[in-house]
Amino acid sequence: MKKNSKKMVPLAIYSLLLITLFGCQKDNVQKIEQRNWQLVWSDEFNGVAGESPDAAKWKFDIGVGPNNDGWGNSELEYYTDRTTNVSTDGNGNLAITAKKELYSGSGFTSARIKTIGLFDQPYGRFEARIKTPWGPGVWPAFWLLGSNVDTIGWPQCGEIDILELRGQKPNIMNGTVHGPGYSGAASITKSFAFANDRFDVDFHVFAVEWGKDYIDFFVDNTLYQKITPGNITGDWVFDHPFFILLNVAVGGNYLGFPTSQTPFPQSMLIDYVKVYKEVG
Repeated sequence: MKKNSKKMVPLAIYSLLLITLFGCQKDNVQKIEQRNWQLVWSDEFNGVAGESPDAAKWKFDIGVGPNNDGWGNSELEYYTDRTTNVSTDGNGNLAITAKKELYSGSGFTSARIKTIGLFDQPYGRFEARIKTPWGPGVWPAFWLLGSNVDTIGWPQCGEIDILELRGQKPNIMNGTVHGPGYSGAASITKSFAFANDRFDVDFHVFAVEWGKDYIDFFVDNTLYQKITPGNITGDWVFDHPFFILLNVAVGGNYLGFPTSQTPFPQSMLIDYVKVYKEVG
């Protein structure tokens, strides 16, 4: 075997390099708090193929937004309650499907469902097992919104985005919070990325664990972001009930618009949504 012609690193220097390397790795590992969770709400979408979401658990947003502004984001889709846009697939999943079609003046359709008025909760673990769609201009999301949004408005109500993904980058997702002083482009956010995988290839579990003074973000039980009142640049507004939303948007300020390379239809598949409260 040919010997390496590079000079040997002195042992003391090598040891120092190892200590520095592993010390940095340890610092970057997020500590996971052990909490005792009790399931309080769930939907596993076990209906037959083509069935609408359970009306006892979900409501629909319909149209292009109350101000005809693409839900405040310049989105291009028209949200419907049609089973062609949102229904169980017969395999234990809910499919939210974005389609390229002319409908009520819009060039695309999709769906957005929510639990407002049916279920909300302050604090707890909120999780969903999801397989995302992909393609430029496709924007899947699993998120929470303050239940007082209709009385005090956004962003004062608070928003927790458990999963947002730009379809043109299917290996990267973001977890984000919005509130007064840190909304829109100034939101507090962090990405989670795969080096050799994509979120549209298989299902993954997206979750937050939320308490009075923390919001922890997880992908497949990997803790990648911790937010506390000390991390934000405005008021901490995560102290009241929030409700759940699931949707697939098309286009908008967050990610840009579809291209000729964007495949349609595109579906987000949701295996389940579960909510827990901390006990003990």
